[in-house]
Amino acid sequence: MSCRGSKPKLYRDPKNGKIGGVCAGIADYMGMEVWFVRILAFTFLLFGGFFTFVAYFAACLILDKAPVEQVKKQTHKAAHTVKQRNWQSGSTPGRVLESLKDDFDRQDKQLQAMEAYVTSSRFKVDREFNNL
Repeated sequence: MSCRGSKPKLYRDPKNGKIGGVCAGIADYMGMEVWFVRILAFTFLLFGGFFTFVAYFAACLILDKAPVEQVKKQTHKAAHTVKQRNWQSGSTPGRVLESLKDDFDRQDKQLQAMEAYVTSSRFKVDREFNNL
């Protein structure tokens, strides 16, 4: 099992989107805030006009909707961001701590897998092939 993840695919995210979910999908793909991508899209719409509108509409038609697993991952990731206040989300402190513990456990397992790969002979062989 390799720790190298495949490159994420660009999807549109209608659940978190306002119109077609293109900006939300781009934001998730680029690791940016959705509001920033929307501001960029609006700015491009002002200066690019019809071309930006056509590009957005084409992206709505071409891009697939985000799979259910990815939407669940995004929802879980957004459940305890720095910007969200716990009293606004309705989560109890115990639930937030439990969610954080689950996240840390998952990250610990990922770190253990990476350490196992880096210390394995397969990593050394892969590194030698890459250096050729």
